[in-house]
Amino acid sequence: MARAMFEYTKEVLKKVSFDVVLFTKEVQKAAKFLLPYELEELRNFVLSLIQINPELKPSLSYLDV
Repeated sequence: MARAMFEYTKEVLKKVSFDVVLFTKEVQKAAKFLLPYELEELRNFVLSLIQINPELKPSLSYLDV
């Protein structure tokens, strides 16, 4: 089930990547619920989104693993 939560989180983050505030809130939620190795994967995913939307960079502070 945890893997499903990870995939769901990625989908949500893709959809809200237009809004920095929403994106950051979703990253904060994910940091509470995902497993440590999933957080590392999520960090890599967020880094790829930051390549497209550099304004999302502050959200990385919630994914320090």
